Amino acid sequence: MLTIFYDGTCPLCAKEMDALRAFDADKQILFVDVHDAHFRTNYSQIDFNEAMRVLHAIHNGNILKGLDATAAAWRTVGKKPWVQSLRWPVVRWFADITYVLFARNRYRLSWLLTGQSQCQVGKSCDINQVNK
Repeated sequence: MLTIFYDGTCPLCAKEMDALRAFDADKQILFVDVHDAHFRTNYSQIDFNEAMRVLHAIHNGNILKGLDATAAAWRTVGKKPWVQSLRWPVVRWFADITYVLFARNRYRLSWLLTGQSQCQVGKSCDINQVNK
């Protein structure tokens, strides 16, 4: 079982989690929005501020961050095998820098790509409904 902690107010993040859910036929991933009211109580080992900075996951008792979390999630559902190449030694350094820049600017990028920079906490972030 993999538990993934994501920013549910980020339209692009929510879209990625929806894609993972769609491929998770065996329910191997537990999806946790860090804005959920029970997040801090149930997952005290995950720092909220750090989880807002980069994606987090717990897999086999280990905390994974950033692209390590992303790669583990896609590996778990058996899709997007190319994501694993982002963990190769030479590629890893460049991919991690790019990921941090993406994560830092995810709301601006969401606005550019979806017309919506943030979703309201506790509400569905359905980017398919944006601009309709």
